[in-house]
Amino acid sequence: VLAESLVVFAIVLSVHGAVWDRFSWCSLALALQAFYAQFKWDRLLRQGGAVFQFRGAATSGLLPASMVMPLLGIVLRERCRAAGIVRFERFGVVVCSAGMLLALFLSVLAVGITKPVPTNTCILTGVAGSVIIYTMKHSLAVSEVIEVLEVLLIFVYLSMILLYLLPRCFTPGEALLVLGGVSFVLNQLIKRSLNVVEGRGDPIDFFLLVAVVGLVLLGLFFTVLFLFMDSGTWISSLFFHMMTAVLGLGVIMPWLYRLIQRNPLFWLLQFLFQTQTRLYLLGYWTLLAASACGVVFYQNAKRSSESKKHQASTITRKYFHFIVVATYVPGLIYDRQLLHVAAVLCLAVFIFLEYVRYFRIKPFGQTLRHLLSLFLDERDSGPLILTHIYLLLGMSLPVWLFPRACAPKGTLAGAGGLVPYSGVLAVGVGDTIASVFGSTVGEIKWPGTKKTFEGTMTAIFAQIIAVALILIFDSSVNLNSSYAWILASVSLVSLLEAYTTQIDNLLLPLYLQIMFMA
Repeated sequence: VLAESLVVFAIVLSVHGAVWDRFSWCSLALALQAFYAQFKWDRLLRQGGAVFQFRGAATSGLLPASMVMPLLGIVLRERCRAAGIVRFERFGVVVCSAGMLLALFLSVLAVGITKPVPTNTCILTGVAGSVIIYTMKHSLAVSEVIEVLEVLLIFVYLSMILLYLLPRCFTPGEALLVLGGVSFVLNQLIKRSLNVVEGRGDPIDFFLLVAVVGLVLLGLFFTVLFLFMDSGTWISSLFFHMMTAVLGLGVIMPWLYRLIQRNPLFWLLQFLFQTQTRLYLLGYWTLLAASACGVVFYQNAKRSSESKKHQASTITRKYFHFIVVATYVPGLIYDRQLLHVAAVLCLAVFIFLEYVRYFRIKPFGQTLRHLLSLFLDERDSGPLILTHIYLLLGMSLPVWLFPRACAPKGTLAGAGGLVPYSGVLAVGVGDTIASVFGSTVGEIKWPGTKKTFEGTMTAIFAQIIAVALILIFDSSVNLNSSYAWILASVSLVSLLEAYTTQIDNLLLPLYLQIMFMA
């Protein structure tokens, strides 16, 4: 925990040194109080005194999770301020403020349920909260304050519902990241739906917002419904498919039509088949998807022939990381908008299939349970299997969160040009190489972990080689003498991978993106 905290503090100080404004000072105060509050969460988890059942065999992860949204908002605000785009500059301020408020809420919750009340942590949380609220008071407009409070309110209700319905699926830090992100997306969708201006906004962005919110609402609806009926019968399965069609065609499609002012299905088909390059990419991705399915079927056939207790090795699971890298790199080089939309569609398919597996929906629910059980690890201790969804999110979030409006036209100068590649570098290359080499040739272990020094060093070296290859094949990237910053960013994130017990597929790309944007 101490080593993980030191790495996070180094990243916060790096961003503070690059930006140096009132919000970066607030991020330092937030990091300091989150460092103390996470020990309270860790003690609660060990003693079983937390309000909900969180994922075991992991620390609370409050500090690394608390800093993601504030730091992302800070670097987004700075980049858009430099580009002169006021609307997105203010959006960055809202992201930063909402992230700080959500992190403070979790810290106050930990302090409030700890017995006896920790006096020092209470004082530190109060001081940090006062600094942050004072800064927000002098930086946010009234409408922005309301927006931040709306995000907090949605987060509180979502946490109460989902953490109760889905025990042992998240640590407190992962809940903050996932549910905080969903809360912010839901608030943005409501805001944009109430203030639709024809022709304003990119349909691609609306597509992401509606897909995420629609899938969450679909899951909540069926979770509540199947509390009162058996989900494994043919009648329930038929009702599931019928209601999915009704909600999709009767709610989600009209909602999307209102936002983009055109038929969503026609727009999607026109978008996907617009150019010859997109047809080639779609065909190539179809082949990769078929190969991934082939790996799943082959490993399950191998399990059947050898032993029912056979589990996929670490190297076998990393096959999917290589496939994802092969998927994302051509999309990033040739057509990022297509990759953006395809990743949203893939996320929708993954979550829908997880609903089918979780609720045992016929005819494929039980089959999916059998096929995916081979690839479970200690992080899938709850009723949901989320590691493959986290892998997709880790690769896609840098693409989705890349501020296209604030990016300069043409060549992207400096480390900022590598922002869309953050997922490929951190998860696809770094995490994969660290796991493979660490498990095969690693001997010197980092203190207190199973990760090895050889794996981390090889991961850093592999990511530097990957950056060199990106420079060769992607003419839109120009590092502009920012090599030292890139090396420092890759090294810090690789050290974070060695020490964190959180879902690295989700956490590492976000921190690498923050460093590149700073």
